[in-house]
Amino acid sequence: MEFKAFKMDGLGNDFVIIDNRSNNVELNKDQIIKICDRNFIGCDQLVYINNSDNADADLEFYNSDGSAADACGNGTRCVAFLLSKEKNTKNISVQVASKQLNSKLLDDGQVETIIGVPKTNWNEIPLSKKLDTKNLGIIIEDNNNQAVSGGIAINVGNPHAIFFVNDVENFNLEKIGPEIENHEFFPEKCNFTLAQKLSENHYKIKVWERGAGLTKACGTAACATAVAANLEKLENSRTEIEFSLGKLIISIDESQQIHMKGPVSSIREIDINI
Repeated sequence: MEFKAFKMDGLGNDFVIIDNRSNNVELNKDQIIKICDRNFIGCDQLVYINNSDNADADLEFYNSDGSAADACGNGTRCVAFLLSKEKNTKNISVQVASKQLNSKLLDDGQVETIIGVPKTNWNEIPLSKKLDTKNLGIIIEDNNNQAVSGGIAINVGNPHAIFFVNDVENFNLEKIGPEIENHEFFPEKCNFTLAQKLSENHYKIKVWERGAGLTKACGTAACATAVAANLEKLENSRTEIEFSLGKLIISIDESQQIHMKGPVSSIREIDINI
């Protein structure tokens, strides 16, 4: 099977995007895994753009392990940029699962997407039992075998566990990530984030994504970290979330809607033969 696709990234969080509005590319799990493999094409997530009756497009996301993803913030921003160029408009709406997400292409070329209102109740995340979502009491160890207890559970389209630590570099994310992703508290697994406060409203984070592993950036993790950092007063907060290749600006408005703003790459067309 041969078909054309697009390759894009948001701060290194990269995607293969397949436009199925006029084509009908149906991939099985093994084919998705192969496309995401860094020895073949390589990406964190694969995205389908489908037709929609209610929005500019309907999006489906698949992780590099072939599993379906409920949401993908950077992927949504990348597709919004692609569609805005195609349609010659600054405003794009996409359907993701049962939610409609609105994005705007800004004058500086960045893309802002409204992710929605975060969920913080234990059964909405979901957790396997009623727990204090502000402190799950999960213990992780740094590279010096020093224990850190905590974990804040938040759902922003995907379930997340955020740990605030003194130094994100002092942890073995490849070891701890799978343990937290598959922790018994999270029946649908979770994304795991380490967050380090650099200054007021400015955090550096590292992310292990559910179904994708280590990624250079993660939009929903940035949103979840901003929520976790502002739990006492979400409204009208503005938080800078820094990754290795740049930052996302997360603003939460007076109705607790999360706005995520940041750069996206140029659009590259690729040919896939699988």
